[in-house]
Amino acid sequence: MAAEERMTLSDKWKVIRQVKPKYLKATRREKGRWLDHLEETLGMHRNSIIRRIHSDLERKPRSRQRGRTYGAAVDDALRVISEAFDHICAERITPNLLWMAEHLAAHGELRTTPDLLEKLARISISTVKRTLTRIRQDEPSLRRRKAKPRSFTQGIPMKRIPWNEQEPGHFEVDLVHHCGTSASGEYVCTLQMIDVATGWSERFAVLGRSYRVMEDAFRCVLARLPFRVHEIHPDNGSEFFNRHLVTFWKEVAKGVQLTRSRPYHKNDNRIVEQKNATLVRQYIGYGRLDTVAHTNLLNELYLKMGLYYNLFQPVSRLLEKTWVQDAEGRQTSVRRRHDTAQTPLDRLCATDAIIDAHRQETLQIRKTVNPRELRRQIYNSIDKLLDLPLAQPGQKQSVFKTLGFPPIIRLGDGRPVTISFDRTISLR
Repeated sequence: MAAEERMTLSDKWKVIRQVKPKYLKATRREKGRWLDHLEETLGMHRNSIIRRIHSDLERKPRSRQRGRTYGAAVDDALRVISEAFDHICAERITPNLLWMAEHLAAHGELRTTPDLLEKLARISISTVKRTLTRIRQDEPSLRRRKAKPRSFTQGIPMKRIPWNEQEPGHFEVDLVHHCGTSASGEYVCTLQMIDVATGWSERFAVLGRSYRVMEDAFRCVLARLPFRVHEIHPDNGSEFFNRHLVTFWKEVAKGVQLTRSRPYHKNDNRIVEQKNATLVRQYIGYGRLDTVAHTNLLNELYLKMGLYYNLFQPVSRLLEKTWVQDAEGRQTSVRRRHDTAQTPLDRLCATDAIIDAHRQETLQIRKTVNPRELRRQIYNSIDKLLDLPLAQPGQKQSVFKTLGFPPIIRLGDGRPVTISFDRTISLR
């Protein structure tokens, strides 16, 4: 019998249970024919079939449980690797266990053996999910502190970037407000850009929403990207569509297509809206930030987060969407299938959108960065940010020029790591 046609144990017991009454009433010759048929069908020895027919066919519970295949060493390794990945889901961690274990071992964060690496290479997603649930059940949770289309949008096409876009450089853009319960006065906002094809993400904090700080934010983010921008796709907010910024995209950032989502269709920017929750709100919360100190520290945090999430955080991409129909042929739900999780850098390097010099530079940066140390710095920056005082009533804020913020991260040992590719917009 072919391997793919073999019955399960429950199927075999079901067949024997159905044949048993006929077998017990049959003659000796008929019993022989029944046994020949069952032996050929079930792939069992006839003596075993006879014992089963004359015994209780109910499945008994296991008298002795199986031993653990993956011991304490795998648990300890998963605990360290999960922390380095910032506790992402098992579906994203499992395909990347092996290379991250070797990477952490090179930085002295994890001690590996050939047996441990072999187990990490073959462990299943369900086992990783159960293990992470068990080892993380007592960990504390993350600390947190508890808008109309304008005429400038005329002529700018409305669309959605396709979910299966293959070319890097098509960015969904949104602005996250850190105003707390009151939108009065000036407060900090986060500009976030997400590349649809690779998942590459960039964030920049600005104080207020004037066209000057918005232009500075776009200039800094565009200068940090290691690949060409083809499309910018925000919503219809006035912070994106005013006379100054529309002129900026047409005259300064030439070659970048400016599109927009449909009014009141939030799902047209579904990817960046999702990342607003996971990469901004989950860390910063919904509290008010309204000082220059908040803006400076938040930009320092976003530089580290950009390095961490683009180089070390694997993301899954949607491969296929299939409608599920009921018995009457009506479409009831959508079944989605995702690919193997990879980091945005790995997805980018698999394309020709990045030149060899920038590819080598970014890969070299990843080799020199300890992800656990970088993650510790991120959470330390969050603690410092949440401890900063808010602006006092009537306090005047000094003018903040975001373009002057140095795009450099200093690691724990003082080594500077730059993530700027030292290019102007016109050179792309």
